Amino acid sequence: MTGQVEPHTSRQAPSLHGRSAALAQPLLDVRNLSLSFTTAQGALPVTRNVSFSIAPGERVGLVGESGCGKTVTGLSLLRLLPTQSARIAGDVLFDGTDLLKLSPRRMRAVRGRDIAMIFQEPMSALDPVFTVGDQISEAYRVHFPASKAEGRERAIAALREVGIPAPERRCDEYPHQLSGGMRQRVMIAMALICKPKLLIADEPTTALDVTVQAQITDLLRSLSERTGTALIFITHDLGVVAETCTRMITMYAGEVVEDAPVDDVLTRPRHPYTSGLLRSLPGLSKRRGVLSSIPGRVPSPQSMPAGCRFRSRCAHAVPGCEQEQRMIALTPDHAARCWRTPELELPGAVN
Repeated sequence: MTGQVEPHTSRQAPSLHGRSAALAQPLLDVRNLSLSFTTAQGALPVTRNVSFSIAPGERVGLVGESGCGKTVTGLSLLRLLPTQSARIAGDVLFDGTDLLKLSPRRMRAVRGRDIAMIFQEPMSALDPVFTVGDQISEAYRVHFPASKAEGRERAIAALREVGIPAPERRCDEYPHQLSGGMRQRVMIAMALICKPKLLIADEPTTALDVTVQAQITDLLRSLSERTGTALIFITHDLGVVAETCTRMITMYAGEVVEDAPVDDVLTRPRHPYTSGLLRSLPGLSKRRGVLSSIPGRVPSPQSMPAGCRFRSRCAHAVPGCEQEQRMIALTPDHAARCWRTPELELPGAVN
């Protein structure tokens, strides 16, 4: 089983099953989550044995290149993929309840109330024919018995909380009347109005200018710190993760390849792919010299290689990497999917 974690020495090392052993009672415990889509040619595997845990109030960055399976993992947690074609296996334990075994009705009660999601593109996620206030208040009234007037007051308060000026006026405006940054704040207000325990943010800073990106990331971090809401921040921007999150999970080709605290990853990544991502960042790499890059591209699900999926792009590949790779627990809260990780000295972003 590729989701299994092994110690890297002969001594008994702490087990790291997505850090579930390190957390006495995780809020979210994902175990061997695998996703495939039914096609005319048969089942097409997209993610395989994804395992991780999140504690209450923890902020976790889920990183990797486009096509690594980050977004579909977030959608799988909330069962938002089409049931006709998506096949999900594994366990998604939220407060001890397996979300994959809930009825559609009970799952609808969880979405928005206990777990909320900020989608990647607010212009397509917001309905253009309803005011933003109506859409925010509806998210509240679906889960709580409230009048339309109370829903409006809640929507205004939510807009004020996410820093939108003149919320009473903005509440009656339509999405096209707002800027991209304001629309993203509306999405955050809609996600937080029910005070969920877990917030999944799917690249919430995409297509925003740098100033607005900084405002959105600061807003998410401060809201999480103030309300105790756990956060899964899906992004390909490791600089944002370094500023916002406390832990980073690296995905490659549908698998988790590293799981560690952000500070540890920045100083000493233990998987070659994570190290390559860090060295490719202009803001985190050395100021002078040639900017590093990772050769090649992420393999498609139709042509997934055997053994280490990063092998063809890895400068540290040797005979033996063609074998199936397992997660190796290096410390109680740091694991990597590379059999050479105990011997490799990989450069990070910070000395």
